[in-house]
Amino acid sequence: MAKSASSKRWLHRHVTDPHVREAAAQGYRSRAAGKLLEIDAREGLLRPGARVVDLGAAPGGWSQVAARKVGRQGRVIALDLLEMAPLRGVTVLQGDFADPALRDAVRRALAGPADVVLCDLSPNLSGIASADQARAAALVELAAAFAREVLQPEGTFLCKMFHGEAFSGLLALLKRSFGSVQVRKPAASRSESRETYVLARAPRKT
Repeated sequence: MAKSASSKRWLHRHVTDPHVREAAAQGYRSRAAGKLLEIDAREGLLRPGARVVDLGAAPGGWSQVAARKVGRQGRVIALDLLEMAPLRGVTVLQGDFADPALRDAVRRALAGPADVVLCDLSPNLSGIASADQARAAALVELAAAFAREVLQPEGTFLCKMFHGEAFSGLLALLKRSFGSVQVRKPAASRSESRETYVLARAPRKT
């Protein structure tokens, strides 16, 4: 079956994308690694010895970045519903991070509070905009609650969000839940994409 014009355009853009090429050249599993590298270069999130949790980690690009940055003295815990191939320096846990049993496993693996919680999650898309936005918003709320639970007092939560009807409400929720909230749009995130990243620091414990 011949490829559609739209799929051909996507393939051409993908293979010629400098961020895709750079990720491949550095051995990262996904193009998304470039987004975290760019944000970290600006914000200094991933320091040697830090404890990091990566939510929705598969295929592992962000976990790779984190493991390289925190070094052998740090800890990186990767969580996903999907099976993920092992990574050096990363503890991989499969399951739902909303599951209390998995949260307990994260705490044991961290051996202390987390310094950074990363979340590059996207919902399974149905094509129905209202339903997809609701799913994405629910994931952000769950991830924020998780981050507040496991982060140390000056810890950082970096989360992908999508502009839409729920965006302002989610931003307000994060501002109530963290001491500092900033919006970031890395160059590696395509300009036409509705995705952006929110950097929230100093969780307010309930």
